[in-house]
Amino acid sequence: MKVTVFGIGYVGLVQAAVLADAGHDVMCVDVDANKVERLKEGVIPIYEPGLEPLVKETYAAGRLKFTVDAAEGVNHGEIQFIAVGTPPDEDGSADLKYVLAVAETIATHMESRKILIDKSTVPVGTADKVAAKVSEVLKKRKREDLKFDVASNPEFLKEGSAVGDCMRPDRIVIGTSCEETEEILRELYAPFNRNREKIIVMDVRSAELTKYAANCMLATKISFMNEIASLAEKLGADVEMVRHGIGSDPRIGYHFIYPGAGYGGSCFPKDVQALIKTADSIGFDAELLKSVESRNNQQKAVLFEKIDKHFKGDLAGKTFAVWGLSFKPNTDDMREAPSRVLMEALWKAGAKVQAYDPEAMEEAQRIYGARDDLTLCGTKESCLKNADALVIITEWQNFRAPDFDMIKGQLKHPLIFDGRNLFEPRRMQQRGITYYAIGRGA
Repeated sequence: MKVTVFGIGYVGLVQAAVLADAGHDVMCVDVDANKVERLKEGVIPIYEPGLEPLVKETYAAGRLKFTVDAAEGVNHGEIQFIAVGTPPDEDGSADLKYVLAVAETIATHMESRKILIDKSTVPVGTADKVAAKVSEVLKKRKREDLKFDVASNPEFLKEGSAVGDCMRPDRIVIGTSCEETEEILRELYAPFNRNREKIIVMDVRSAELTKYAANCMLATKISFMNEIASLAEKLGADVEMVRHGIGSDPRIGYHFIYPGAGYGGSCFPKDVQALIKTADSIGFDAELLKSVESRNNQQKAVLFEKIDKHFKGDLAGKTFAVWGLSFKPNTDDMREAPSRVLMEALWKAGAKVQAYDPEAMEEAQRIYGARDDLTLCGTKESCLKNADALVIITEWQNFRAPDFDMIKGQLKHPLIFDGRNLFEPRRMQQRGITYYAIGRGA
């Protein structure tokens, strides 16, 4: 099938590459000419495991194409994915200007029936706005004879495992009331629906809400566990033991109940805020979601509070080694990352940071530029030298079994602040390391 994807960001590029890998003929459209040319040269703008070889292979095979020519993209496929960004507006609501701009572009150039699919995470009611925009443009063109449909097909990708999630989805949500659209999308996703029935068809508004509800539910689990962690510390309990105890209940499960330094990234913070704003717009007070957001904002300050308390507020002139800058492992994404909250608090207190991350160093350089109080180091070992303490913020795999004797030898003090509970407090005590974790009773 011929498919067009508007937006070569995180969602659009992964979806396009996976559809092309399955045999579909996919054309990606983006306004960034430099990005398009670099992709043609095999340069991937984001780090995502498995994505680079997939893009190169499908592009070489001719099933994945890149263009800045919107008309070419519109005329390429009957199926038109809208996968552009929906950044938060000043009030936290989702900004739909890019989505509606693509809808206008499609309506301007279409000469045959099109199915417009909202792949971006968009508020309930967006499909109606897209349809209205297309109708408006077609009326101006005096081409009301051209047929179209707008469907919702939200993505459920996890950064760090997006390619696998897209190739082996646990569900494929399709929001449409049009039987013809449903039939076409079932054909599109047939290669991913062979093992068992994964396609769930519902009305458009329910599909739009499903995406927000899923992310907000996961964010709620994380914030709940972080609140229990804070309670465990005050009660002298170990939140890791509590986690095992409650996770064994199949109604709860082990996913997303790891306490830590707060959630970040491009989805959870933005989507919780957006759903709160959607609720506000209809006069509904989303008290639970507001609490989830508040708890997460507080959690991002927990590591700094532990550091500040240990040093009795005297952080000026201190240097801290920071392991992990991305908001989670297997990505270079630092959007809303807890590391940023910590580093900025340390700088404000007069401290310096020596940081290392396996993938996010260029992103940190882009965000912060040259600073006297930030040194980006080439290895996790080199950033330890003469630091007053080590702070772990991201649970990259190669942080899990370090050389503790080396750590003690490089640091001024045998002191670790662990925002991801990677180590056992008892073992750290035996090694002569002062160890602060999250919710472990110390």
